Formats: sequence, structure tokens, C-alpha cells
Amino acid sequence: MAAPVQPADLGFFSTLAASGSLSAGARELGISTPAVSKRLAQMESRLGVTLVNRTTRRMSLTPEGELYVAHARRIGGDKGEPQGLLRVNATLGFGRSHVAPLISKFAKKHPQVEVQLQLSVNPPPLTEDAFDVCIRFGAPPEARVIARRIASNRRLLCASPAYLARAGQPKVPNDLTRHRCIGIRQGDEGYGIWRLSTGRGSAQRTEAVKTRGMLSTNDGEIAVNWALDGHGILMRAEWDIARYLRSGRLVQVLAAYRTPDADIYAVYPQRHQLSARVRTFVDFMAAALGKDDMPPRA
Repeated sequence: MAAPVQPADLGFFSTLAASGSLSAGARELGISTPAVSKRLAQMESRLGVTLVNRTTRRMSLTPEGELYVAHARRIGGDKGEPQGLLRVNATLGFGRSHVAPLISKFAKKHPQVEVQLQLSVNPPPLTEDAFDVCIRFGAPPEARVIARRIASNRRLLCASPAYLARAGQPKVPNDLTRHRCIGIRQGDEGYGIWRLSTGRGSAQRTEAVKTRGMLSTNDGEIAVNWALDGHGILMRAEWDIARYLRSGRLVQVLAAYRTPDADIYAVYPQRHQLSARVRTFVDFMAAALGKDDMPPRA
């Protein structure tokens, strides 16, 4: 490179590289996008190399840019207290009951990080640059993101004792077709299709059952409350119903059969893997949620 690295540029370029676009970098730095573009152009002029390939919505580092950001982080750009804007997405029920309280604790521990939490029914595509980290159930199909498993989880079938006393205990999966089942319309999974498995490996057998019922919703918390009120059988993540199973307000149904896993993942773009605020937040969530890989005791 034609000129020595200027200390003032280290933090600027490290933040810009972690942001993934000029506009996102401008938000992080608290300046306008034209100001970011101008400063970047000045850096490149001084150094005599192109650091960033620019497109309308996205940017990528050139080989020289990769070397520069590695140097910036080695000097200490990402080794201090994490700071800047962190945009987090989570599902409605789990985000409200578990993620939001942990963000409160994270904010007290890292006051220089500004956290924006948005809850949604379905996980958004990370390619749209709307969020830095998504907390979601199940590994994502996207290959160009990092998915870190931060806690184990499984879906369970359950119902209230009052409902089972009235309607009887199902013995095999096909019995579910004669029961009232509470539907949850979330994600891309086929609505009302419950898959139950037995055996392992080559001996595994999976049965898909088309369920029916009088009540359905896109909100998991509402569905749990309906199950507590005796309206039918529900398939729900263990994290959401563990305290009711322990208290006896809900009873597990068809416990000998397995339903699809719903492990909890922190998902973020590859460009954020060296971001101090993202790395610190994901480590914090993993430590808090992954204790003994079990839901917190109520």
C-alpha cells in the first residue's frame, strides 16, 4: 500500500466492513452515506488501492480490503468494549418471554451497544440487511449465513388434563385425526401437518398426520393459553410449555413419538463474524440460554 495506515481510519473501516453496505455503515457511524463514501474514497486515494467493490445495495471487500480490515482488527479495532447499533430479530412468543429479558441484562452489561429488537411471526431473510442477528428455531436453509446453535429444544405434543379426561388419550399418531388439535400458522411448514417419528437411523419411521380443530392462530402464546383452557392438543416448543408440564397444567401426549427438532439458533451474515457487538451478543445469548441445554426453571 502506498501510504501508512492512519489510526483514525482503523475504526472507521472496521465498522464499515462489518456493516455490509455503505448505508448500514453510515447508520453505525452516525454520519450520512455520502460522507462515508467520500471518506472511503479518500482512504483509497491515500493508499493507492481499491478497498471495496461497490454495488447499489451491497458492498464487498477486495483482497486489499480484507488485508486492511484484518490489520485494523489486529491493531484493536474490535478488541475493546462492543459498541454501536445491534439490530435483533426474534419470534413473537420466544422473543417476548426469553430474548427481551436477556437483552435487558445485556444492555446493562454493555451500555455502549444500542439494541433494536423486532419481533415477527416468520424469520426474515438476512440478505435484506434489515437485521444483524436473528434468534430462531431450527437451522436456516440459507448457506451464506452463520448459524450457531445456542440451545437445544424440541417440539412436544400436550393437552390439559381436563381435555384428555373428556376426549381420551391418543395411543398412536392416527388417533390425532379424531381429536381437536390447536393449529399454529407459522413459517413455511405445511399447516396442520404433524410429523411423528419412531426408531433411529435406517429403522426410523415417520408418519404425517393431517390434524383438524376449531381454533388456530399465528401466535404461540395464544395457542398455549387455549391448550391450558382445554380446547385440544397442541404441538409446541418445550421452552414455551416446560413450566406447565412441570406444574401439571399440561400433560405430554404420545411421548413415545418424536416430533421435529426445534433447536434455538443465532443466525447472522458471514460479514458479521468479526463484529465485536455481534460476537459478544451471541456469546451472551448462548451462555444464558444454553445452561444445561434446558429451559429455565419457573
